Amino acid sequence: MASLGKTIKKSFEKKTISSTLFGMFASTLTTIAPMLLIMGGIIVLYNVLDYNSVIYADRLLFTSSILYIFIFGLISTAPFNTVLSRYITDRIFEEDYDAILPCFFGGLFLNLTVSSLIGIPFYLYSYFVGGIDPLYTFTCYFAYIALCLTFYSMLYLSITKDYLKISLFFFSGVVVMVLSALLAVKVFHATVVYGMLLSIGCGFLTIAICECGYIRVYFPRNNQNYFGFMQYFKEHWQLSITNLFYFLAMYSHNFVFWTMPDRLVVKDTYICYPPYDMATCLAMFTNISASVILITQIELHFHERYKAYSEAVIGGRMRDIEKSKNRMFSLLSHQLMDVVRNQFTISVIVYLLCVVLLPRFGFAGQTMEIYPCLAAGYFVIFLLYSCIIYLFYFNDKVGALLTTFTFLVITATVSFFARDFQPIWYGIGTFAGSFSGWIVAYFRLRWVERNLDEHIFCRGVLIPSQYEAMPTNIVFPVDSTKQEEEEKEEQTP
Repeated sequence: MASLGKTIKKSFEKKTISSTLFGMFASTLTTIAPMLLIMGGIIVLYNVLDYNSVIYADRLLFTSSILYIFIFGLISTAPFNTVLSRYITDRIFEEDYDAILPCFFGGLFLNLTVSSLIGIPFYLYSYFVGGIDPLYTFTCYFAYIALCLTFYSMLYLSITKDYLKISLFFFSGVVVMVLSALLAVKVFHATVVYGMLLSIGCGFLTIAICECGYIRVYFPRNNQNYFGFMQYFKEHWQLSITNLFYFLAMYSHNFVFWTMPDRLVVKDTYICYPPYDMATCLAMFTNISASVILITQIELHFHERYKAYSEAVIGGRMRDIEKSKNRMFSLLSHQLMDVVRNQFTISVIVYLLCVVLLPRFGFAGQTMEIYPCLAAGYFVIFLLYSCIIYLFYFNDKVGALLTTFTFLVITATVSFFARDFQPIWYGIGTFAGSFSGWIVAYFRLRWVERNLDEHIFCRGVLIPSQYEAMPTNIVFPVDSTKQEEEEKEEQTP
């Protein structure tokens, strides 16, 4: 569905109610649909398998397991995705399609190696120290690796802009998830918790297999250079650290509150703070629509202005370059303000619905006290992410790194002190960190705008540099013996 972006654009340009609703639906389908499908599948399992009948200790073990699988699955894949995305984009620009499939296999090996180095010690600890059942422990590790493989493979499908295929693969995974859970619990009489955990692992494995198969079909040629991307980790190390810092900052406040005195420790392995973790989840979903708005704006409008500026730089007049640059940054400012306005309206509505309706479904007490401040923090986080995307567009790797570093440090530091505040202020670290990072990103974008000509025209290399021993300063060697004879002849009368 390569023309999906054009379809969405035409829907919004008609400016009718039906076309706008279709555009919003298609935008959601191409952005956050995978996450919504997984959530919907888990909710179906809750109701079909009568999850509420499970004892509290088992439910707490299951939710903690799923929480850790998702958090550390994201963190373990974070350092690779941005660098590999840059490598694949460059190969596509150079039309070197033979290098993409070996990059997939080489990156897969590297990613799963790092993920295993993180997961194996933890799950060995959960077995030997926590005393968790070995079959349950192995299934957790299986689900964790399957999720890492899914996150990694999604990168290559995103490069092809085939978002609909991603949604279809996730839908297939959810179907397998539900059917495997019913088979494990109803036929083989496994416990509800183990059946759900196994089904989630099977669902993610199905998604990963579909993605890998599609990638092999889409990029069939192979030049056998499986680790040609490794030099990019040296050249673009800022991208790797930037993405890692961003996801660490996203969960650093949770890690800090896991040290609270009234935290829960499950099986001497899993540490969590349920009121804060649940409030974090609610705050994230309150503002998740910002991703839809941002990606839609970039794909439909900003990318065209950026492309026009690039074409002007390659072969246009100075007047055309200045005009296209001004139009590009004018649209950038408009889009940032548009995201703020639209997301603010949506967040306020969703917030009011949560405050009114969620207490009727059991979400009350400390969770709803923590929720408002975290909702404000995640509102700024998604705005911060918008600025990081634009910094990546202008290849400002240093600016993106400074942004995420500020986000991580301020969030963790303020959250550490916020533990002593009233629950309503527990989320102030998230807000302070994201707002500080947003300030850095905003002023960095302004700096890029002022110095874009230097950034574009003065970064090239006319004479390639190389590192070797300094050559001798002797330009023309002189025969010393002959020189001495000449000096003697001159001295002879």
